[in-house]
Amino acid sequence: MKFKSKEDLEAPIEKVFEMLADFERHERSALRRGVEISRNDNLKAPGVGAAWEAGFKFRGKDRKAELEVVEFDRPNEIAVEAHMQGMEARVEFVLVALSKTRTRLSVMTELKPQTLSARLLLQSFKLARGNITKRFDKRLATMARDMEERATKMA
Repeated sequence: MKFKSKEDLEAPIEKVFEMLADFERHERSALRRGVEISRNDNLKAPGVGAAWEAGFKFRGKDRKAELEVVEFDRPNEIAVEAHMQGMEARVEFVLVALSKTRTRLSVMTELKPQTLSARLLLQSFKLARGNITKRFDKRLATMARDMEERATKMA
């Protein structure tokens, strides 16, 4: 199952990429949302091989996920793969410079079930696809506006 969304930001591609690659900020954001997260690598700078373990509640059950950055092409793309109980996911963040001060951020997520229970979970997602897509788009739009505000403060 795939989800795609895109947003145009009033910020240079380099700044948008730096904000996407600010993994410490993303870790703090996850902690504020109740996710238990720990870093599993010794990298000094963001890049391929950055890895985390995350624990969270989803649909009333405790879940665990292992995440790893598998592509890091400055300033164009970051791809993260996640392995959860019975499911694999890949999230790609692709940046395209529309002008010196404008950037398009495209986010693509693909979920692949590995077990029967994961297939059933994905089937329920398919039934709610419209609502999930709206929430996905809304979350990306919120993230984009936040990034634009931070980019103007960085200038």
